[in-house]
Amino acid sequence: MNKYLYFFFIVFLFSSCQEDGISADLLIRNANIWTGNLDKPNAEAMAIKGDSILAIGSSEDLKKFKGQYTEIIDADDNFITPGFIDSHVHLLMGGNSLLNVQLRDANTKEEFINRIASFSKDLKPNQWIVEGNWDHTLWGGELPSKDWIDEFTKEKPVAIYRMDGHMILANSAALKIAGIDRNTPKVKNGEIVKNPDGTPTGILKSEAMYLVLNKIPSLTDSQKEKAIKSAQKYLLSNGVTSIHDVDSLGGFKVLKKMYANNELDIRVYSANPLNNWNAISKEKKVDNKWIKNGFLKGFVDGSLGSHSAAFKEPYSDKPKDSGILTVNIDSLKTWITKADNKNIQITVHAIGDKANSKLLNTYETVIQSNGIKDRRFRIEHAQHLDRNDISRFSDLNVIASMQPYHAIDDGRWAEELIGPERIKTTYAFKSLIDANATLVFGSDWPVAPASPLYGIFAAVTRKTLDNKNPNGWIPEQKINVEQALIAYTKNAAYSSFDENIKGTLEKGKLADFVILSENIFSIPREKIKDVLVLQTYVGGKKVFDKNEAQQ
Repeated sequence: MNKYLYFFFIVFLFSSCQEDGISADLLIRNANIWTGNLDKPNAEAMAIKGDSILAIGSSEDLKKFKGQYTEIIDADDNFITPGFIDSHVHLLMGGNSLLNVQLRDANTKEEFINRIASFSKDLKPNQWIVEGNWDHTLWGGELPSKDWIDEFTKEKPVAIYRMDGHMILANSAALKIAGIDRNTPKVKNGEIVKNPDGTPTGILKSEAMYLVLNKIPSLTDSQKEKAIKSAQKYLLSNGVTSIHDVDSLGGFKVLKKMYANNELDIRVYSANPLNNWNAISKEKKVDNKWIKNGFLKGFVDGSLGSHSAAFKEPYSDKPKDSGILTVNIDSLKTWITKADNKNIQITVHAIGDKANSKLLNTYETVIQSNGIKDRRFRIEHAQHLDRNDISRFSDLNVIASMQPYHAIDDGRWAEELIGPERIKTTYAFKSLIDANATLVFGSDWPVAPASPLYGIFAAVTRKTLDNKNPNGWIPEQKINVEQALIAYTKNAAYSSFDENIKGTLEKGKLADFVILSENIFSIPREKIKDVLVLQTYVGGKKVFDKNEAQQ
C-alpha cells in the first residue's frame, strides 16, 4: 500500500475509534421520546455528555456510548418531551405570591375575607399584604371593597391584585399612605372606583394602581432571592425548564448572583420596560445558556376582566365603555423605532381588538422605516383580534405569544362583556396557525397556573373551568397536541432567538427535557391536565423528581 494512503487510513481509523469511544455521562433508554424535530419526531434513547445531547435515536444504536461511568436510566417506556418553555412569566410576582396570601381559588366573599384576615394575624404592623390574585367572577361578579377587610387589616396596608394584574384592591391603610380620598382627581389611563358619595371603594384600575403600588417598599435582594428560589422550585415541578420573565421588577441582579453561585436551575430571558429603552440599550448585555437580558416589554391596554382592554366598539355590558389605551401611540412608535434600531427585541401587551390593531400598525410602520431584518416582534396575549388582523401576524412576521389557560378561564364569562360576534376570534389559536403565524405559549403566572400540561389541555379541548362547554368554548379554535407542544417548545425557543440551542431534542442541543407519566398523544385529550411530571432535567442534571419531592 502506498505509504501516504496507509497514513490517511490509519488517521481515519484512529478518528473513528475516538468517536466510537466517546462515553456518555447519562444514557436514557427504553423511552418514548417526542423530539420536537419534525423530520425525526420519535426516538427511544438519548445520550448526554455534559449539558448537551451527544446522540439521540434507538436504544440499540446508542449502546456504543455506554462507558464505565455512564449513568443508565431505563425510562420504562415513559413519555419524554423537550423541556417546556413558558414564554410569559412574572417571576418575582409569582415567587412573591407563593409567600403571600393565596386568593386565586377563593370562590366566596366570605372565603376571600377569611383568608386575608387569617394571613394578617401573623404580620407585624405596617407590613404590606400584596399579590393575592383574586377573581371576583368566582363569587358572582361583585368587586371587593376595602370595607370587607378594613377591620382585619387596620395597621397593615393591603394592595392585592385581581388575577389579571390590571386591578387592585387597596384597604384604607394603603389609600391613606397613597393620599387617595374623595378629592383625588381622575387618573389618566386609569380609574379610582368610587362609591356614590365619592369615597374610594379601594378598587384601582390600570394607571391608578400605581398611586398605591409605588408606595410599597421595594423588595430587598434577600427577599427577591427567596421569591425567585420559590418560583424556580414551583416551575421545575411543572416541567418548565426555561422562562421569559416579563416582570421588569429588578430581579436580574439576583439572577446573576444565583448563576454565579450555581444556584440557578432554570433558564431565564429577562425583560425590561419598553419606555426605558434608552437606558437598557446602554446596559451591559448578558447572554449565556442560563440568563440573558436585552428584551423590552410594553403595554397598549389593560385586561378584559377589568374592562380596561381597548376595543373598537363598546363593551356589550357597558355601552359607554370601550376600554383604555394605556399609552400614547406616537410615544409607543418612537420607543419601538429607536429600540429596534439598536436591534433590541420588542414585545408589547395587547388584549382588545383596537389595541392589537394599533400595535400591528405600529410594528408595520417601524418595519417600513427601519427595513427588513430578523427582529421577531411579539405581541403578548393577542387575545381578541379583528378578523382582518389575523393574517397580518404572518405578513409582518409578528409572533403571537398567548396563554391558553386564559381561554378556559375567561370562557366562563367573556361573552357577556363583548358579545357573540367578537368572541369568535378570541384566543384564535387555530386561525393564527392556519394563517402561518408563529404561535408560542406561556402561562402568565401567577395570573394563571404555570402548568404547560394544563395549558396544552386548554388549547386542545377549550373546555372551560365551569364545565359548561364540554365540546369546547369556540371549538373551531382548538388545535392538536403536536401544535400545542410546538408552541411550548420549538416555537418558544425561536421567539427568544434560542432555536439553535434548545426547544427540540437533537444532537448538540441542551439536554433540557421532561419525563411524563403518560404519552399525551395517546390518551384522551381530557386527561392531559392530569398527567404528572415525574422528572425534570436541565442541562442533563435532574432538578425535580416527583418521588423525592413527596418524601
